[in-house]
Amino acid sequence: MFKSIRQGLLLLLVLISSGCTLLSPSFEDPVVTVSSFRVVPSDSISPKFEIGLHIVNPNNVALELEGVAYTASIEGSQVLAGASNTLPVIPAYGEGDVVLNASADLFGSFRVITQLMNKKTRGLNYELEVKLDIGTLMPAIRIEKQGQIDLGGKQRAQ
Repeated sequence: MFKSIRQGLLLLLVLISSGCTLLSPSFEDPVVTVSSFRVVPSDSISPKFEIGLHIVNPNNVALELEGVAYTASIEGSQVLAGASNTLPVIPAYGEGDVVLNASADLFGSFRVITQLMNKKTRGLNYELEVKLDIGTLMPAIRIEKQGQIDLGGKQRAQ
């Protein structure tokens, strides 16, 4: 009996590890860009936003997204955060659009405004962190973008 349990566990381990071949060293992170950003009506003091993300899948397997979570920070202070589980399947070597709802972090926004009032600056450093969840047996894909918003009207991404 113990031998059959051990064989069953070994078979399960082999199946699980073979499922991880989707994220082999040849797996490339999807490209995520912000495609739209707009203010939407809100019933609270905190403003609400609608953010469009464009996702490009450079891999030979579809991304069946189960969830996405993200944060946006300016000058080290978190100003936006949100999550969604209503997402499309991004086909292999394909692309798709995701629309997310976000809420402003008032305290983080106040810190940024205070920093702007207290120091003369030509630009603001920003950071966008996105976590794409593609299933319970697969590790999440984490994408981080950093750059600077030039207050003269130009934006430099890194």
